[in-house]
Amino acid sequence: MASSDVNLKQIVSAAEWQARVDLAAAYRLTALFGWDDLVFTHISASVPGPEHHFLINPYGFMFDEITASSLVKIDLDGRKVMDSPYEINPVGFTIHSAIHAARDDALCVMHTHSVNGVAVSAQERGLLPLSQQSLGVLASLGYHDYEGIALNKAEKPRLVRDLGNNTYLMLRNHGLLTVGATAADAFVAMYFFEASCMIQVRAQAGGSKLLPIAQPILEGIKQQIAQVTRGVSTGALAWPGLLRRLDRMNPGYAD
Repeated sequence: MASSDVNLKQIVSAAEWQARVDLAAAYRLTALFGWDDLVFTHISASVPGPEHHFLINPYGFMFDEITASSLVKIDLDGRKVMDSPYEINPVGFTIHSAIHAARDDALCVMHTHSVNGVAVSAQERGLLPLSQQSLGVLASLGYHDYEGIALNKAEKPRLVRDLGNNTYLMLRNHGLLTVGATAADAFVAMYFFEASCMIQVRAQAGGSKLLPIAQPILEGIKQQIAQVTRGVSTGALAWPGLLRRLDRMNPGYAD
């Protein structure tokens, strides 16, 4: 940790510090679950408050190295708004900034290049209704065609259009994206997205005829999920246990 970051917890609000801790945990959990792509994807989170500031990873850090203090605070244009010894990848914030600006409920935006996710994103039919895990994803899923590395700001309106009001976005030939009201919600959504893709790839590799889930079951899945979770988000239900696992296997994210 850089010396300029040592007292950051005393400088920022309690709400911002909690957002930092949760986002750092999401980065380390992403590495723990094997969804990271060296240093080349991002999870961003809104800083509580009226300023429209965001937290993102310092460029060049591996995901299992991220700490609450090392996260960089930026504005919607990717400019640092607090002193930090670290830089960010402004290209990496292109997708995130578009979604943060358009969706007030998307307080955390998570994007991965996982092997399973990219494999399914390259399939013409995309995600198939082959598993229980896939049903919640399919009930809130958009698709965005590949336009190259996200360098062109003109792509932003199309990203926003294709995500719509959904929780999940499959970036064709590119990867997966989830949004959530918290880092926990975005992360757990990604867990189900990634699991759905992994199951699909393995089922296809098995060589047998695939057995899709019937459309009427898919249409009723939102009500079933609400009944199982009793109105509590899946992120809130799973997050405490995920943090306990992280504390056992890779502590230090709250520094």
